[in-house]
Amino acid sequence: MASHSLGLTLHQAARQKGVSFSQENEPVDRNVQANGMNFHYLEWGQPGNPMIVMLHGGSQQAHSWDFVSLPLSESYHIIALDQRGHGDSDWAPDGDYALESHQRDIDGFVAALGISGFHLMGHSMGGRNSYVWASRNSDKLRSLVIVDTGPVAQSRGRNRIQNFRELPDELDTFEEFADRVQEYTGRSREQTLGALKYSIRQRTDGKWSWKYDKLLRTPGHQSPAWTSDQLWEAVAKITCPTLVVRGGNSDIFADETMQQMQQVIPQCEIVTVPDAGHLVAGDNPVDFLAAVRKFYSNLP
Repeated sequence: MASHSLGLTLHQAARQKGVSFSQENEPVDRNVQANGMNFHYLEWGQPGNPMIVMLHGGSQQAHSWDFVSLPLSESYHIIALDQRGHGDSDWAPDGDYALESHQRDIDGFVAALGISGFHLMGHSMGGRNSYVWASRNSDKLRSLVIVDTGPVAQSRGRNRIQNFRELPDELDTFEEFADRVQEYTGRSREQTLGALKYSIRQRTDGKWSWKYDKLLRTPGHQSPAWTSDQLWEAVAKITCPTLVVRGGNSDIFADETMQQMQQVIPQCEIVTVPDAGHLVAGDNPVDFLAAVRKFYSNLP
């Protein structure tokens, strides 16, 4: 038996992390054409329930929300998208990963599914994509949850993530990747083995590599970026109820930035999740879920 099959199942891993759920739900893999590309997404829960659309962080994919999607799918209809260049969605044929291209993707995805009046939740890169989209489409949203990102990023955390991305990305075994990810995240071996299969793939030559576009981890590559002033202008245009979440140990998203976002966004609550770094929902899903559920329950 391959060692990577020895990891925990989602339900085992969630219980080990203290996540409470009463139904052992599983997601359904879906695909849709939008903006001239194929997009893969995970669908959880029952159509007809309030919908949550989730956007993952850079280098990740839709399964990064599994600890959150599993319990919330008992009451919500969840759509977790693999964004361009990530997971099982298409890589950008022209290498375009600019913020505006992500915005067009969300526009096309929402139009293709014919959805409106949903909750939007985004982490890191997905959080930035979410709040910029919300700045233009708050009327289509029930609420917005921004996770550990803002118009300003701390250089220490940004450099740490970039250094990790630029490590050698073609390894001989699944276990070598597990060693690296376990060291980076601090999670148990069983937790790492159970989740890693969604983030890497074995190539035809037998080597293992990340599932996201190699261009995104190529030293020196940068998509056209917005300035912090442009991002602050976008944040100020959000009018839907908003929750901004920060990991208590985050080295990316400063408390001062979160506080300022609360002042800029008209209907904004903030919360710091303890015992969590930048990967808030994976590091401490119990307290993250508590914060999100409280926010949703208090919506008018």
